Amino acid sequence: MPLAIIGAALFVLGLAAVAAGLLPWSALGALADRVVPILGFVAAITVVTELLNASGLFEWIAWHFRRWGRGSALALWILVAALSFGATVFLSLDTTAVLLTPIVVVLARRCGLPPLPFALTTVWLANTGSLLLPVSNLTNLLALHALGNISPAEFALRMALPALWCALIPALAVIVLFRKGLTGRYTVDLGTAHMDAADPVLLRLGTVVLALLLPALVSGVAVWIPATAAAVVLVAGFAVRRRSALKWALVPWQLILFAGGLFIVMEALQGLGARELAAWALGSGEGSSGQGPLDLVRVAAVGAVGANLVDNLPAYLAFEAAAGSPARLAALLVGVNAGPLITPWASLATLIWHEQLRRLGVQISWWGYAAAGTVLVPLLIVPAALLAGVP
Repeated sequence: MPLAIIGAALFVLGLAAVAAGLLPWSALGALADRVVPILGFVAAITVVTELLNASGLFEWIAWHFRRWGRGSALALWILVAALSFGATVFLSLDTTAVLLTPIVVVLARRCGLPPLPFALTTVWLANTGSLLLPVSNLTNLLALHALGNISPAEFALRMALPALWCALIPALAVIVLFRKGLTGRYTVDLGTAHMDAADPVLLRLGTVVLALLLPALVSGVAVWIPATAAAVVLVAGFAVRRRSALKWALVPWQLILFAGGLFIVMEALQGLGARELAAWALGSGEGSSGQGPLDLVRVAAVGAVGANLVDNLPAYLAFEAAAGSPARLAALLVGVNAGPLITPWASLATLIWHEQLRRLGVQISWWGYAAAGTVLVPLLIVPAALLAGVP
């Protein structure tokens, strides 16, 4: 509810800016053409992931992970890290935070393992793993417009090296920090009672929908189209098999209201000096195009600082126009996607993750989280920013 209140306030401020002439109607229309499909995708993919979870698919995966780990905590953690990265890449970082956090915590507890390394892996990879595809992060979807509406394959080609680096380093950090806990063993329970309780029809439907959706999201078709189609199919299936699961709460209306209001306010601020301030912060760097190594690192660093101060979405919106070239935009994405590892409000995914931990009774020290992030972020963004400049 606080997110909805903030979103409503942002909408009021944005509409006031339109009424005062600070944001022309033509600019508002152009903004709507750009962001409405993005918000439609966010709504559809959230419905899809919630219903996939309700179908028992994620629980089924976690149950098999416990078997496939064969009693090795390290093997189980590798499977969880791979799932976290895959879910982030194809279904967005918020999906990983919302759905996988409780699954991996419960999985660790059932195995008698400390949940913190699994939970920390989830949130770190949810943020840093969101560089590879447009659908991985809302900032990436916004960047497609500035990058000339390139295809998902072209986007992935440009971001592949930074994405791999930013996924590898947090994983290594978890191994170093929790090496004692990850070298232990657990008992493999072969019981299947909880799997027998799942609806096999909905489970199979969810599996087929996910298998078809993943390649569709990278096919080059506007991502809201396959996401909406998947949502319609799952809603129809649940309407027949389990109507009680279909609730209005499946639609992330608070997030949509917040993001929509934020888009309008940030667009209005561009005409009040925000564009000039962003250009000063990012600088022009080395050379006429401003794409020298130090310049790319500066862009990424400013993006990371902005994300940890005010959240990564407004940070990206504030600096997008000043970034300019594709290499600088890629560096900015490195900063705002991989940089939010210090403050709890640096990304919505982190806030969601913490709320999930609170409900599950997992304690975390924000001072310790911030200290680890302060060490980790420079190790991530400096090399990744340089890799972002590789043609």
